[in-house]
Amino acid sequence: MIPRPLLPFVLTCACLLAGCTTGPHPRDPYEGFNRKVFAFNESLDKAVLKPVAKGYEKVLPQIARTGVTNFFSNLGMVVTTFNDAIQLKCEKVPVDILRFATNLTFGIFGLIDVATELRIENRNEDFGQSLGYWGMGSGPYIVLPFLGPSTVRDAPGLAVDFVVSPYYYTLEDEAGVQWGLLGVNIVNTRANLLSAEKILDETGVERYTFFRDVYLQRREYLIHDGSPPATNTGPRPKTLLELEEEDLMDEPASPAKQEKP
Repeated sequence: MIPRPLLPFVLTCACLLAGCTTGPHPRDPYEGFNRKVFAFNESLDKAVLKPVAKGYEKVLPQIARTGVTNFFSNLGMVVTTFNDAIQLKCEKVPVDILRFATNLTFGIFGLIDVATELRIENRNEDFGQSLGYWGMGSGPYIVLPFLGPSTVRDAPGLAVDFVVSPYYYTLEDEAGVQWGLLGVNIVNTRANLLSAEKILDETGVERYTFFRDVYLQRREYLIHDGSPPATNTGPRPKTLLELEEEDLMDEPASPAKQEKP
């Protein structure tokens, strides 16, 4: 979630992108500017956020980090419920409320994910998805300072989600607590990505292009609830999950499992 002092700055940066030079990618016309912001974010991450996340990972055991992740995930159900209501997904709203209430009541304020053990669906909806659900195009891809990948449609939606979130109301008069919780959420999220980052570094892929393509593909996947439509130029691109499943199916069986001739 974004603290209110940062919202004007972030949204202003998004608007200023309209005057930037264009690039070759059809969904990334501001690539030149985006790469500069991406480089800034990467430098900030290496200098500050990543070292803090590594220290956080060493100090807190896995069970404690899982509890923190569960807590913030459960708070996010408030935003999901709001956006499910906007999208008129009436059958999902009671499930969202049930999941939030179950973890809040029986999961020690959400530290334990009791709802998943009870097979209560876990969903993620935001205002950018709501706009896309009602037909608004994503617009150009943009990279926001501090916040990372987004689009012209999704960036203003961050402000709406923040106003809806529990951060905005319950901690409105406790700025120190609000910033503290926000910081813990950011550091915990970054620590959860350390293992995945090692795999990414080993592949040697170009990071800017990788993050852009994954972000855009994931947004389409979420907006269409896991079933993106076919494009005008042919079938829709396969999701990362589908490609991973195909790789597993294509792996040759082990010698022990292969039938003898």
